[in-house]
Amino acid sequence: MDVAWDDSRRAFADAAQWFVRTAALVGDRWSRPALGEWDVRALVGHTSRSLLTVETYLARPAATVEVASAGDYFRATRAVAADPAVAARGRDAGAALGSDPTAAVAEIAGRVLPLVEARKGTELVTTIAGGMRLADYLPTRTFELAVHTADLATALGAPLDVPATAASQALRLVADLGSSEGLAGPLLLALTGRTGLPAGFSVL
Repeated sequence: MDVAWDDSRRAFADAAQWFVRTAALVGDRWSRPALGEWDVRALVGHTSRSLLTVETYLARPAATVEVASAGDYFRATRAVAADPAVAARGRDAGAALGSDPTAAVAEIAGRVLPLVEARKGTELVTTIAGGMRLADYLPTRTFELAVHTADLATALGAPLDVPATAASQALRLVADLGSSEGLAGPLLLALTGRTGLPAGFSVL
């Protein structure tokens, strides 16, 4: 049994289920401002892509590993993440959720989680950054689910109840990214109450 893979699958599932529960709180607030230029519908649409890309990439096996870790994935995709097309994809994904976005989100999660549960983590998938082991790619999706569901909860005035499994994995990734970018000092000082972080600070 691969304990690390089991833990990673659980973190992903817990993050996805928190996303489903939080999306169910939206009610009639789909057009409320949420994050940057996104309204709630667009933010939910973008977040749903953290599930949909897993489904898509599992159907696109890779021949070799080109990206060795979750941290390397984020470092490799910085330029893509900053592209204005990301905002447009979020809006498109929100529109694609149709007339009942809450039900659509639950259906997507109900479809994708069993796909992950049935895998061993050793499968090679083709991501936008290149070939990766599923076990290395999945934490990037857990991170996205945790962060963007926190964005959604903030927009809705809901509690920031990040599941402990997903929070632990997401924070480890933040630590990895911060350390590799020489940002460990400011992070340590801020997280231990010494000082705050400057506006716009990010490890991404």
